Amino acid sequence: MIRALACALTLAVALAAPGHAADPPNERVVAGLGADSIGITAAFTGSQVLIYGAVKRTAPEPEDTPLDVVVTLEGPAQPLTIRKKSREMGIWVNTSKVRIAAAPSYYSVASTRPLKQILSPEADATQRISVPKALRAFEGPLEVADARPYTEAMLTIREREGLYSAHEGAVHLVEDTLFRADFALPANLTEGDYKTRIFLLRGGQVVDTFQTAIAVRRVGLERLLFVMAQDHAPVYGVLSLILAGFAGWAAAAAFRLIRN
Repeated sequence: MIRALACALTLAVALAAPGHAADPPNERVVAGLGADSIGITAAFTGSQVLIYGAVKRTAPEPEDTPLDVVVTLEGPAQPLTIRKKSREMGIWVNTSKVRIAAAPSYYSVASTRPLKQILSPEADATQRISVPKALRAFEGPLEVADARPYTEAMLTIREREGLYSAHEGAVHLVEDTLFRADFALPANLTEGDYKTRIFLLRGGQVVDTFQTAIAVRRVGLERLLFVMAQDHAPVYGVLSLILAGFAGWAAAAAFRLIRN
């Protein structure tokens, strides 16, 4: 009995020792960005973002399962209310709604192969990689029996606007080591930090992750006007009225000058 207890104690100590801790992954992401900031001006029509990197290995590459890479680019998240309109007595009115706690203003995912082939549902639910999973939990009790039509409609609208997208096969992987992904950002971007995530996958499971951010900010006169409108709304309103009045007076004066 004493010998059995001694063996059990020795085994517990051995498992708790640092040498038996969870080993780090044999494959890790080393990545970079083509640009870590984007400036929005009045002439801004969109931008291209390059995300590149390599796989660093501390052991021979496994041969039984292929390596895949997924890259996501996510804009600032905001609460969202999705409303459904119905025709009541000849008038279109809002009849029901669904609140989402946080929905990304922009979300794009690129992968080496179709996500259904390389990503397990469990890993997708945990990491929130695919476009539908990027939506956070619903806010408050649901007022409808089935919320799927609401979220599907919202996804369709944002996909049409170029704010949500999935690009299967858009990540170029060279010799299972070097990779790159290109993202086309639309002109209607929301200001904020755009989170970039890179996932290494084998057998449907996440091997390693890397995360960084791209700062999207208004610059120049647009930045000044935006800050004034947000932080000094009364002053911005008065200046807008003065500018509008001056523009009207200048237009009238020019018209009289032309007539004379």
